[in-house]
Amino acid sequence: MLRRSLLAIPLLLAATPSRAQQWVPKQPIKILVGYAPGGTADIAARLAAETIQKRHSYPVIVENKTGAGGFIALKAVAQAAPDGYTVGIGIMGQLSVGPVVPGSQIPLDLDKELVPICNLVGVPMALVVRPDAPFKTVPELIAYAKANPGKVSYASTGNGSTNQLAAEFLAAESGDLKFLHVPYRGGAPAIADVAAGQVDLFFANISEVSGLINSGKVRALALASRRPSPLAPDLPLLTKDIAALDISNWFGLVGPAALPTDIRDALSKLFLGAMADPANIAVLAQRGLVDLQQGSAAFSALIKADRERWAKVVKQGNIRAE
Repeated sequence: MLRRSLLAIPLLLAATPSRAQQWVPKQPIKILVGYAPGGTADIAARLAAETIQKRHSYPVIVENKTGAGGFIALKAVAQAAPDGYTVGIGIMGQLSVGPVVPGSQIPLDLDKELVPICNLVGVPMALVVRPDAPFKTVPELIAYAKANPGKVSYASTGNGSTNQLAAEFLAAESGDLKFLHVPYRGGAPAIADVAAGQVDLFFANISEVSGLINSGKVRALALASRRPSPLAPDLPLLTKDIAALDISNWFGLVGPAALPTDIRDALSKLFLGAMADPANIAVLAQRGLVDLQQGSAAFSALIKADRERWAKVVKQGNIRAE
């Protein structure tokens, strides 16, 4: 009897698939995006949604729920039922920068109310300067800033923004340069003043400034990456001058904290599979985006590592949110 029971165990295990294998969407998946249509977060969400629907016929809806720096959407995700049908896009500025910048208004406990599912795409930042700037390379910029402390100005999208942190990171890694910070209420007015020669430099996602670079309205000095971008293949890499300056904004998928592990893993597989679809490779490249392919563990580790990196920059630059 015992022998027959032992022999039956493998058969029972084989006949009982894991819950993770069983879970498939039975109703539409909603992706909440805290930013306006057309931005990188929205593009990543819609690309994943369209591909999942084409490959698996699972309905996926993208809903733009803007406000409070994208945190209204994340708060809604945190409050949703942990059943896999409501997820959201979380970005570096929210998950890694905000928590380490004093004065940040974050309406939820990111670590206790959300769980990282997977990281979808990244986009490197480009260092651009006014077209008539007296420096044409990063070493020339550093030399000029050292000779003229406090006279080189940089634009940002506000105190505590990734644009500000990138510029302060450059200042710190170049020998404690003294830059003048000029905050704006958005990327459009910031880059407009750089193009007009009112501000010296600006760090922006390469996907957002490649057109201005190609038209000559701003001059690009370097890409803050270890790899070239298809949008600017000849642009020098900032990491060759300053190894630490590998700065990419990333856009990942998060869910409610109580989301079961098997559903989380199933969603990760579904979304990462969509981003890696061969049909999307060219689409991502055209937009200057990089498919990151990071599951929950790798994504969680990145969030932690970036918090540690930016916390040092925040402390060095005495940065506070508005």
